[in-house]
Amino acid sequence: MNNDYKTNIRVDYGFEKNELRPVTTYSETIRNAKCADYHSHPRAQIISCDRGIMEVVTGKNIWIVNPSQCVWLAGNEWHQVYFPRNVKVVSAFIDESKLCNLPKDSFAFDTTVFIKSLLAKITSFSNPERLTSQQARIFEVLLDEISCLTPSPTFLPTSHDERVKRVTDALMEDVSGTKTIEYYAELSCMSSRTLLRLFTKELGMGFGEWKMRLKLLEAIKLLGERRAVKDIAFDLGYENVSSFIATFKKHLGTTPTKYVME
Repeated sequence: MNNDYKTNIRVDYGFEKNELRPVTTYSETIRNAKCADYHSHPRAQIISCDRGIMEVVTGKNIWIVNPSQCVWLAGNEWHQVYFPRNVKVVSAFIDESKLCNLPKDSFAFDTTVFIKSLLAKITSFSNPERLTSQQARIFEVLLDEISCLTPSPTFLPTSHDERVKRVTDALMEDVSGTKTIEYYAELSCMSSRTLLRLFTKELGMGFGEWKMRLKLLEAIKLLGERRAVKDIAFDLGYENVSSFIATFKKHLGTTPTKYVME
């Protein structure tokens, strides 16, 4: 899942504290870049893309985001965002004064045409110093929509436990690998039974499920790059295309081809 990101970007809208300007937006096409620093800001943020795939990383989770999804980042959530290839990013930063009834935790969610339209409309305001009454009403509709969001299951939990992190880092370095749990247990200097217990305790899921989710997130990323389903299946270590499609459909509710179309 690694990439050699050649460009660092810095966007400062999230650091503004200003009740008179409750929302600011940022939209740009970015290629092969990442945020300049692992950072947090007082404003909460909706981050979405109209084209391409993003990787959003917090202290607890990793999300691979395509145009059918967005990420809600709570205020003061430490995070990093990566933009491989060409990504048309659209973000809205919401002032602390408006966060009372909004989600307190960060999560990815399946977006809707309505939310996309609201973000596009608010972006078209071009960050005025003060919203007009009409603009304020549109913004309030966006807040109502955010308050009702439901998290998506397409995420990968992480851990600060050094032993677990050693294993998850190794898995992400070799997504298509077929090494056994015994190999990773030895890598982290513990028994396979202890490793299984730690995964459940630290990540809320077993070793096998975490590894499978990693493959699914990588599949979503490769689908966004318009890679052929057959090539993705073999790149991720599946013995045949059918087993890859069946696993994808079981966990994401649709086939890889239809997922791209949606």
